[in-house]
Amino acid sequence: MSLPLRSETANEGGSQDEPVNFHHPYTPYDVQLQFMKAVYKVLQAGNGQIGILESPTGTGKSLSLICSSLTWLRNFKASSHEAALKDLGAKFADEPDWVVEQLLKRKSEELTRRWEEREERLEKIRQKEKAMEARRSAKRRRVGEEESLSTRKGPIDEDAEWLLDDWEGDDSKGSDPFSGLSAETREILARMGGLGGVKKQSDTDDKLEDEVKIFYASRTHSQLSQFISELRRPSFPSSYPKMQSSPKTADGSKDKEHVKHIPLSSRQKLCINPSVARLGSLSAINDRCAELQQSKTKEKCKFLPNEETLSQTHQFRDTALATLPDIEDLYTLGKSLAVCPYYASRTAIPASEIITLPYPLLLQKSARDALGIKLEGNVVIIDEAHNIMDAVSNVNSAAIKLSELKRARQMLSVYVRKFGKKLKGENRVMVGRVGRVVEGLSDWLDGAMKQKSEHGIVDANALLRQKAIDQINMYKLVQYIQESKLAYKIESYVSYVEDEQQPDSTHQTAAKSSTPVLHTLLSFLLALTNLSFEGRIFYQKLDSTPRDIELSYLLLSPTHAFSSIASSARAVILAGGTMSPFDDYTAHLFPYLPAEKITTLSCGHVIPRENLCVWTLGRSRAGDASPTFEFSFQRRGDKAMINDLGLALLNICSVVPDGVVAFFPSYGYLDEVVQAWQAKPPGAPNSVWDRLGTRKEIFRESKGCSSDEILEAYSTAILSPAANAKTKGALLLSVVGGKMSEGINFSDRLGRCVLIIGLPYPNINSPEWKARIEYIESTTVSRLLPSSSSSTTDAPEGTTTSIPGRKMTKDQAMAQAKNAARSFYENACMRAVNQSIGRAIRHRGDYAAIILVDRRYAAKRIRGKLPGWIAEAMEGGDEGETLGKVMGGLSVFFRGKKSTEN
Repeated sequence: MSLPLRSETANEGGSQDEPVNFHHPYTPYDVQLQFMKAVYKVLQAGNGQIGILESPTGTGKSLSLICSSLTWLRNFKASSHEAALKDLGAKFADEPDWVVEQLLKRKSEELTRRWEEREERLEKIRQKEKAMEARRSAKRRRVGEEESLSTRKGPIDEDAEWLLDDWEGDDSKGSDPFSGLSAETREILARMGGLGGVKKQSDTDDKLEDEVKIFYASRTHSQLSQFISELRRPSFPSSYPKMQSSPKTADGSKDKEHVKHIPLSSRQKLCINPSVARLGSLSAINDRCAELQQSKTKEKCKFLPNEETLSQTHQFRDTALATLPDIEDLYTLGKSLAVCPYYASRTAIPASEIITLPYPLLLQKSARDALGIKLEGNVVIIDEAHNIMDAVSNVNSAAIKLSELKRARQMLSVYVRKFGKKLKGENRVMVGRVGRVVEGLSDWLDGAMKQKSEHGIVDANALLRQKAIDQINMYKLVQYIQESKLAYKIESYVSYVEDEQQPDSTHQTAAKSSTPVLHTLLSFLLALTNLSFEGRIFYQKLDSTPRDIELSYLLLSPTHAFSSIASSARAVILAGGTMSPFDDYTAHLFPYLPAEKITTLSCGHVIPRENLCVWTLGRSRAGDASPTFEFSFQRRGDKAMINDLGLALLNICSVVPDGVVAFFPSYGYLDEVVQAWQAKPPGAPNSVWDRLGTRKEIFRESKGCSSDEILEAYSTAILSPAANAKTKGALLLSVVGGKMSEGINFSDRLGRCVLIIGLPYPNINSPEWKARIEYIESTTVSRLLPSSSSSTTDAPEGTTTSIPGRKMTKDQAMAQAKNAARSFYENACMRAVNQSIGRAIRHRGDYAAIILVDRRYAAKRIRGKLPGWIAEAMEGGDEGETLGKVMGGLSVFFRGKKSTEN
């Protein structure tokens, strides 16, 4: 049972001091209460409020998000219901009191009756599903084993499969995300609320729908599945008035209402049509799916919702709403009912209270439109939000290689040789323009390949002048490629031809299916049509055999791209285990919002203070003559410092039991350090590497390695009784930002000590970072000197611009701009550090030591960018501590833990 607490904000219609029970399934910790109150306050305030909240891993963040947001939602819905009845009473205020009383009573009873009928229907399904769970689990396993589908062989009706349909160039189609659906399918989905619209008035089914919802997004499907598992733990009271006939839930209670949830995903995860799912790539599946719905298609997809499958679609919707499913459950449900889970899941959106979806489906407006997602007035919660700015940039960025352009040119030639004479009118013209774009981009990259520079920023105008690409209406060309399914038709035809020529070349076929180059071209052209002042185009020569070069569009700032979400939603919560440092989000994600619109919170950890030991290792020995540990770009190659680092790690491994994880700034530097440690010094019996091997079994992460295999071997070396008889645990050498630095759990014995070696600053000399720094500086100056034009930065030094409340010179603005850029650069480094630190301490009973090996970590500026619970536990002065003092602290710490365990 959760503890009642006083809310920091009033419920709608309630008093400021009204207690709020968050319905937490356990007795929450103080930090959980603090976190839940902050979430509730942001959601209650609404009106575009933003919450940026940090709660360390192991503090029950997901459950706290669920309890606070769904408690608010149920309270809000109850308040809205009461307010609606009050408004109805006010409308008939002139009528006699007894008339108004009877009217309100009948209205309330009618709404309650409909709610109860729906709940009874869902409860029956819930009980049926519970009884069938064992059989369904077995069936799910069998379905998983049957998912390996053979590639289609043999001749097919070429014209029907690959020939482009006549295209009229109807610009109006581009604004309709459902233009690929047949009229019949659109009518069915619209009737059931699956297009995100309002149901027909004649449809009386489920009137208690389309209310405020919570959209919850996270990075991966596995994280979403974990969240759904947590969603099954708590229970919440109903948001509607209860009658005596209120249906009982499985536990016999009347006042509980099960949470209604639907997960959303792509066709790639949900398609149950074998002929479509086998295509592999998301873009090819999307195109083929849309094509199978066209009226001209002879054989439409038999799984699409239609009049014949209306009953199955309703059953799919109700079962999904009754059972808190994950994506795998929807897939299995769709197969068992022979109805498409991708489209059928949309019919559950109006009645859902919480909708889970991966980042790309939320962050891309086109994806939201395609799914019928409306954010207006709803709540958005983004978990694991420490990388939200990178995620926004990634979904709005695109790249294409010269080798892919050459492949695209070859595929176009093969297609035109076969179907060129059959192409008519607009098709002939548009295919020619696609070829011209491919030629132009290829010519530019051929020229860049001959230049000495390995990378650089591209002038968009110079790029588009090649082959007169700038004379082509790129918007119309992109629309044509999308609606004609040109990429899918050409790639599938060429794949068929090459399979016929080399039927045994399975390797080549697999490579082609995983690299849909014409879809890659389309993504890049989409970026070109959306060139933003916040983005830049780059080229980069690739270290590959044969040599290749890549053209990429990178979004430098997520501000504008994310504003469509922030400006639409009632409130947005950004939550994560390591959100520090916070100032990047306010400065670069929401720079247009006033301070009162943003709530920030950094919670402490649930572990006792004595379970954490944090040191900054600044030098190996005492005395000014001893060199400091400073792994800056200029000093990191110092052989003496690398040797001292090895000896320090050797000493640490002799004291720390079980698992030690050391994070290096980069793979290149890790290779350099290992090479130095493996070299045997003159006159020494063993190398540092050999000596480390006597203390711990050593494992090492490398580019392209399998993180699962390394983690399994590392875990075995620590946890296996046989391994414990040989060694004293294991040492894992990893990389900040690598596969082991995020999403990997080094709890308990797997991570008794985590070392961060150096500060992993990005390469500031790369064209991308140069462009980012330039962009931040220029936009900061523009914001500080708003009355000036773009030429203001070239004004004479000392120029003063008047700003309400103060005057600022150009020099002062430039100084602040450089500080803003420097802070952004440092923050990118520290976010990566904080993620690596977060691999240890995964629950309340866990304990670990954290050692920051670089004197710069002791500086106040850097220390302030660490999570609060880490910074507060740090030992040492402004230059860090010597190895001797750190070793003394570690010895005391682990001796105390050993005696406690014994």
